[in-house]
Amino acid sequence: MSTISTQLRNFKEPTKDQLTHVFFSIPEVPSVPPKDTEKRGPGDIENMEINAILSFGAQEVEDSYAGKLHLLPPYLAFSSLDRKSVKFTLPLSTVRRVERLNARAGVYALSLSTWHGMKIIVQLTSLRPTADLFCSLLREALKAELQRGQMKAVKGFVKTCYSEGLVSLSGISDNEREDGSLITETKEGCPPPETEFHGGLGLQFKFPGDPKKLREASKIKLWTTYLKNHGRNLTLLRYPQCTRLVQVGLPNRLRGEMWETLSGSIYLRFSNPGLYDQLLLDIRGTNSTSFEDIEKDLHRSLPEYAGYQADEGISALRRVLQAYSHRNPEVGYCQAMNILAAAILIYMSEEQAFWLLEVLCDRLLPGYYSPTMHGTLLDQRVFESLVTRCLPMISDHFQAVDVQLSVASLPWFLSLYINSMPMVFAFRIADCFFCMGPKVLFQVGKAILKINGEKLLQIQDDGGFLNLMREYFASLGDSAHPESADPRTRAITRFQELLLISFREFAVISDETILSERRKYRNEIVNSIESFSKRSAVRNLKTLARFTKEQAGFIYDALYKAMCEIPPPPAAAPPPSLLTTADGNQEKAETRIGIPTFHVFLSEILTWARSEKIVINGFQQRIDREVAEHELIDRLFYFWDTSCKGSLSFQDLVSGLDGVMFNDLMENIEWFFNLHDKNKDGYLTKDEVLTLSESFLFIFRHEIGDAYLGAVSKFMTNAFEYGDSLLPQYTDSKTGAAEPREIGHNQPYLNLATFRMVVLADEVLESFFETDLSASFRLEPVPDLELPPASSGFLGDLWSNIATQDNKRMFNRLSDELGKTIGKHQVIYRPTIGRFTKLEEPTARESLISPPTKTTSSGSSLDTGVAPSSSSTLDTSSIHDNGPLSGSVFSPMPHLKAVNAAFMERTPFAIDDAGDDDDDSDLDMVHGEDDDRVLDEVDAFLEAHDSGLTEADKEMAKDLLNAEPVK
Repeated sequence: MSTISTQLRNFKEPTKDQLTHVFFSIPEVPSVPPKDTEKRGPGDIENMEINAILSFGAQEVEDSYAGKLHLLPPYLAFSSLDRKSVKFTLPLSTVRRVERLNARAGVYALSLSTWHGMKIIVQLTSLRPTADLFCSLLREALKAELQRGQMKAVKGFVKTCYSEGLVSLSGISDNEREDGSLITETKEGCPPPETEFHGGLGLQFKFPGDPKKLREASKIKLWTTYLKNHGRNLTLLRYPQCTRLVQVGLPNRLRGEMWETLSGSIYLRFSNPGLYDQLLLDIRGTNSTSFEDIEKDLHRSLPEYAGYQADEGISALRRVLQAYSHRNPEVGYCQAMNILAAAILIYMSEEQAFWLLEVLCDRLLPGYYSPTMHGTLLDQRVFESLVTRCLPMISDHFQAVDVQLSVASLPWFLSLYINSMPMVFAFRIADCFFCMGPKVLFQVGKAILKINGEKLLQIQDDGGFLNLMREYFASLGDSAHPESADPRTRAITRFQELLLISFREFAVISDETILSERRKYRNEIVNSIESFSKRSAVRNLKTLARFTKEQAGFIYDALYKAMCEIPPPPAAAPPPSLLTTADGNQEKAETRIGIPTFHVFLSEILTWARSEKIVINGFQQRIDREVAEHELIDRLFYFWDTSCKGSLSFQDLVSGLDGVMFNDLMENIEWFFNLHDKNKDGYLTKDEVLTLSESFLFIFRHEIGDAYLGAVSKFMTNAFEYGDSLLPQYTDSKTGAAEPREIGHNQPYLNLATFRMVVLADEVLESFFETDLSASFRLEPVPDLELPPASSGFLGDLWSNIATQDNKRMFNRLSDELGKTIGKHQVIYRPTIGRFTKLEEPTARESLISPPTKTTSSGSSLDTGVAPSSSSTLDTSSIHDNGPLSGSVFSPMPHLKAVNAAFMERTPFAIDDAGDDDDDSDLDMVHGEDDDRVLDEVDAFLEAHDSGLTEADKEMAKDLLNAEPVK
């Protein structure tokens, strides 16, 4: 059976704190409840946010911004009111001084000095007690960072960042080319230059694109100025100019560091020094299925780049992917990871790429790189919905000609467009993605469709759609308006036009829009994936035995429901010798469940494996179901574990159920005997006979009357009578009487034939084995599981807090106690077999060896007025295994194979080659040589950023720039 992912069902909507951490791109740190203050360690400080006005103490006069200041130990963060103009995240270990400023009456202002000597002024605009509390918590958090020793680690860490050398007096080193790659050729007798800062393969194999056409020198100058004034790496402040510079395109040499700074992976690298190197030591000499999959894809990862035609590049890519799969075994290695890792390794070191890959897979694109690809499929459904809303003509045409949008768009999202368009352009989109988040993928995708709208309305099949997109991507460097008389208009490339439309016309697509659409379609996607997984699991069974596909589907449903309630622990990777079968074929990974999950599974399909009670307390009437715990269920688990792995697969469950559900009388007796024959020698010991009797008592525990209890009592009497009579006899020398020989309790005592005689000697037990045992296994359709409701607004949050399972149980206990108080509490257990409904004992058959010791009353008889519950209810609504899904249900699964093929071969683009062509072309971002005019590309369509302050507030902020600290 293919692996079942219960993460889909266990998904929970992110809390407010989690969304805050995601917004500020910092690792999530669990907050400590206020009542546990005494147990806090030095780094466990309460989170807090406060209204504030940010002013920047730089030489140039910049606007002040109103917003919220967040204390998220060990980080301090700020965002403007519009949540896009200004934002920063500062590790508290980079803060060197905090001073209260002497300002006007009623003004509470702080001056923060960072490690880089940057001065930040924040005016706390909340009430005085709130401001005092914030300052107190900030002081505690700074002390905790000092005790941890993180402040000492900053100096050594920033040496690995290229921006430190960029803003230093020495500037760019003489051993760098114009594009930022290092000149490795040295004079004879001179050692090669040593660099402390991290860098990628581009330092050795050059970066894609022509540095002159990409205006690398101009970008470096602009970024140098910005980083000098607004901090860098750990202390970067993101003002509106930062977003504009990112949209213009990051310089090659600075791109890797900016990616990790904008995404927040730099904070993971800073707080986990040496972890990547330790992972490489841990995986040395090991092997896994993920490692084998990685080896298959290594040479198919951007093969057109020179770095991946050499051992250095392939080895670096291998180490990064293996380290990530080892650290995250539940994800391991998934398709398209190699494309992402190969792309970022051009600009980043292995350690940087490792942490960025973790942020990509876990936070920025959750569920994209998983066995089910549920995150990708969900976003494809969201993208399809947005296209239907904004581009209805294209959507209607695609439906009319049966063209799947996901055939082209799924590779766009999975590879961040790197596998679809020339790298020099795809990296520009990646710049914006890391700066502004996943919404960029949707904005660019819709812009691509709109630009090609007229041609898209002419296509008739998927092949035509893919060919059109391939032609468009190949022409991104061409002029968007080649016939224009204005030279500046002719200089605008198709890629610039794409960015213009993406960020101007589709700016309405926000992070909130994406989250809202994901909530709307998540249940649909999860059900689609589960349906596909179910059909695959049933189809991959080695044998269905005597079950139909519909019945096997019911078993799968019960198993999946049990796994959602109690997920099995992650299985450890087996040794390589166990991964192949005798014929050399590799075994597929499968989900195997343990005893706790098996208990829940069996309670879904077996009546005596659960306890159902009807509770009446005067306020409500409900049915409570509890999973039964007994040694018999554990014995059944190991009885079905024929491979002796200590766990059960889907195939084990199907085969095990087949061995009992279709049996006749004699087969059921033999099955029950073998279940209790521990050493499989064909005999039950006296201890095993007692255990078997206890199993009977457990199965019959809720039956009405004494019929079954009497049957078990008679069984024990007859079993020992029959067993003793068949033992070898010996003659007592004193009395001369023949007596059975005494044997130990663990010696063979009762064989199958004798056990069959004992069972057939009692009509109740005979009836149980003839019909009731098989009938107690009931395969019924499991109702569709519902995902946890998404909270929306105050009422949604309130209801989600009230309607929890814990609260329901608390209410039930309260109503039960009240019912007991008024004398109306009543509990009725449902019988598991239900054959007898009267408090009467049936007449049992007489012993075949000795006369009965007791005569039963003549009125005791089988209650034939009750229909036997022999129906196993197998004939239920069918599941169409091979039938297509309804047209109204989104199902991209059939197209995944076609999409996977797109990752195997990447269209070669000549523009990706690093050339030294001096000819000017339409790749120039502007017409002219003035450095400042590089910003013309985005200044035309960026919206004005509102600081949220009145003129009086701005004057106050300017006054604070010159205020002195309070003595």
